[in-house]
Amino acid sequence: MQHDIHDPARTDDVVIVGGGLAGLFCALKLAPRSVALISAAPLGRGASSAWAQGGIAAAMAEGDTPEAHAADTVAVGGGLVDAAVALGIAREAAPRIHDLLAYGVPFDRDLDGRLAVGREAAHSARRIVHVRGDGAGAAIIAALSEAVRRTPSIRLMEGFVAEALLTEDGAVTGLQLREAGNAAARPLVLASRAVVLATGGLGHLYALTTNPSEASGSGLAIAARAGAVIADPEFVQFHPTAIMVGRDPAPLATEALRGEGATLINGNGERFMSARHPLAELAPRDIVARGVFAEIAAGRGAFLDARQALGARFATRFPTVHASCIAAGIDPAAQPIPIATAAHYHMGGIAVDARGRSSIDGLWAAGEVSSTGAHGANRLASNSLLEAVVYAARIADDIAGRTVPPPARLPDSLVTPRAGTPDAAEVKRLRAMMSAHVGVIRDGDGLAQAVRHFVRLEREAGHGVLSNMAISALLVAAAAWTRRESRGAHCRSDHPAENPALAQRTMTTLAAAREVAESLDERPRPRLAQSLIA
Repeated sequence: MQHDIHDPARTDDVVIVGGGLAGLFCALKLAPRSVALISAAPLGRGASSAWAQGGIAAAMAEGDTPEAHAADTVAVGGGLVDAAVALGIAREAAPRIHDLLAYGVPFDRDLDGRLAVGREAAHSARRIVHVRGDGAGAAIIAALSEAVRRTPSIRLMEGFVAEALLTEDGAVTGLQLREAGNAAARPLVLASRAVVLATGGLGHLYALTTNPSEASGSGLAIAARAGAVIADPEFVQFHPTAIMVGRDPAPLATEALRGEGATLINGNGERFMSARHPLAELAPRDIVARGVFAEIAAGRGAFLDARQALGARFATRFPTVHASCIAAGIDPAAQPIPIATAAHYHMGGIAVDARGRSSIDGLWAAGEVSSTGAHGANRLASNSLLEAVVYAARIADDIAGRTVPPPARLPDSLVTPRAGTPDAAEVKRLRAMMSAHVGVIRDGDGLAQAVRHFVRLEREAGHGVLSNMAISALLVAAAAWTRRESRGAHCRSDHPAENPALAQRTMTTLAAAREVAESLDERPRPRLAQSLIA
């Protein structure tokens, strides 16, 4: 059911921004409390969670334990995972899976009727629950979207983006929205003392990504502009097996393929991961991504080979990947799949506590836009959907246990009276700059060039989509420049080793990122090699 967004008699206790897993689940958990749920795209589209192929990690099989799941999470996180957070999430996995089953999610089952579990990289046990092999994200979002539409307490506002957070005396007072894709539309202001950001990640800041165009860092940017503390923005995970068929976003070849025995080969037909890590293709994702990146950089190319492991079973076991390949003229049962590394998941985000609260009173965050401490420097496969439902439920509980003050008087002036259509050439340049200088392999000179560019772009763009993209890009690049070491997904060619003194999370603000840019402007500039930026 979609309610009239201009209903003057309607006052919503809570405003949730984001139609992905975290936003939908939080809205359902808050029922029957009145909620306005804002989604830039129609429900089921535009959310990275809808595209998730791997599934949800949950220690539900015989012999597995939440403690083992948490230990695996800590092991791949580059020394930055909050162990208590990881254990808490792992222990809440089973009840959240049962919630999803109650909402109608058709998780795969074995012949005995038990939930079927698969294995993915760096997990010590088979603990990933799937839907039809590689369709978990789409099935979960479809089931929850249907549940949301049936819930009378949820006012659904599709086709709107949040472009500014309104605050007063360090507390949230509302949101400024605008019709998606219509920069000339008059902004709409919603008054609310309780706002939940579940806007997803920032993969679309990169030229090559598996994320939808909506994942451009908007939620991170509006929170940062309002003064929120941002955690670990330098840690961006690159998926090693995006399918290279000229599409933007790039389709994904799920990690579960390698869990079922598919191998990585170069153009000479040679497996290259065996020499890089004892777990070969099932090594932590950052190591596999750098292996793929190195083969491509060396001119040998990289391919995912499932011919022997799956062969004719490919179409039934992994229908989503099979369809993407066939559409591009590739038969994955008979041919290796061309792949490349692509921006996939942001470990950083709005810093939140165990209840999902940000540093701004009345602002919560869940899902990829947040940073809970669960992922550290490198996310464990299939932990992202789990974290989203766990924190969405915690936020709903936290809000349910408090009395939200009535909305404040709306401001007389708009934060963004006008928002021009973002310049396509500038967007393309920003995405190319991120891939070239803030990508899989980074160095100080390239990061400095990126920081200078993004702070200048933010200043010139004013407000709106391009400005928000520039803010999120600046946060990532400035933190990456500051962290002079390699750790997890953050790899500096000029600082290739881990520095034990830096084994701590980054906590920063937009003001601090701007200070980095100012300090760079005061330094003598080295001669920079001609970059990939056109």
